[in-house]
Amino acid sequence: MDVRPADPACRTYRRWVVLAPTAASTGAPAAPSPPARLVSLDLLRLVAAVGVVVYHFTARRTSAWGDAQPDLVPDAVTRWASYGSLGPELFFVISGFVILMTAWGRTTVAVVASRIGRLYPSYWVAVLLTGALLLLVWPEGKHVTPGQVAANLTMLQAVVGVDHVDGVYWTLWAELRFYLLMGLLVLVGVTRRRVLTVALLWPPVALLVQRLGAADLAELLVSDYAPLFAAGMALYLVHRDGHAVAPWLVVVVNTALAVVLRTPVTVRGLEHTTGVVPSTAGVAAALAACVVLVAVVAVVPLPRLDRTWLVSAAALTYPVYLVHQYWGLWLISRTVEHVPAWLAVLAAVAFSFGLAWVVHRLVEARWAPVLRRRVEAALTRGRDALLARLNAGPRVLGAAAGGAGRAVRRAPRSGA
Repeated sequence: MDVRPADPACRTYRRWVVLAPTAASTGAPAAPSPPARLVSLDLLRLVAAVGVVVYHFTARRTSAWGDAQPDLVPDAVTRWASYGSLGPELFFVISGFVILMTAWGRTTVAVVASRIGRLYPSYWVAVLLTGALLLLVWPEGKHVTPGQVAANLTMLQAVVGVDHVDGVYWTLWAELRFYLLMGLLVLVGVTRRRVLTVALLWPPVALLVQRLGAADLAELLVSDYAPLFAAGMALYLVHRDGHAVAPWLVVVVNTALAVVLRTPVTVRGLEHTTGVVPSTAGVAAALAACVVLVAVVAVVPLPRLDRTWLVSAAALTYPVYLVHQYWGLWLISRTVEHVPAWLAVLAAVAFSFGLAWVVHRLVEARWAPVLRRRVEAALTRGRDALLARLNAGPRVLGAAAGGAGRAVRRAPRSGA
């Protein structure tokens, strides 16, 4: 077997053409083994999802209730339930924490495969279920087309200007852009210093880009929600390495930035969608609470949260978020004239969680690991093929140069 070292040019390519530097290559300390999943974060996700469900079924004005919604849903319920619309903001803080936690010390291939396996199986089924409902059963719920449903299966419909089949999908587009930015960080190499730098500079830079009118770049940088993702990243550093001034400073700065940026936008949005003017101070406090709740999980040991039923309930967060809106509103539209409003809402919530359980058991639990493994294998093959092609060039050049040198040495000197 040929065990000769590769020629220097080949080694040059192998040094630079990589998909994720190792800890040794970046100077970072070796990453610990993958951390156990924090059940408390999963439960926070569940709380956020329930808040969104309650907001959609009660506070948000919708034709499912008919003209009687203001009479059937008291203003007090609308005011309190409207805070559930901030569930996505809590999602984003949690994502900043969790995605950094899972990406640390892993290759880009592993991170990408993990995210695709996590997001797509349940999403595909949810799009098809909601599309079937709106196309075949309840077209008055929302006008959609088969082409729109097909485009939504990519999760990239926003890129080509196609409307979401279900409005809740907007958060997935924000998450995908954050994953892209995290992938770039993994390519460079994840270190504490780099994470702090990114978490501190990314949000103001994204905001500056937005103010300068570069709308496409600002959207790519997730300018509207960057402070929330960045705060979650800094909180993971606190969780991983302990208390220090720098990460807490990043948390405070990003929390303040998120409150200043999102409060007026949220107040205007809720006034439009609910017909009730929310408390500006209440919205600001709720936005800050999104960070505070994750901070509590990051620094405070919370015992007895690994009960089986809690873990099982938390596992329904993603599918219930994806399927609840139109299926639940459809059920409300069919029952609200026959039962009390509170019972119609309770039935819609129960039905949404039941449908989510089916999606989780039959799709997510079975097919997410399969898709992750297949994507990781395909990406690994593609990476290896790319490296082989890039390394073949220096070998050919090196062989040609070596052959030319030998030919020169063999050639007789002129005048000899």
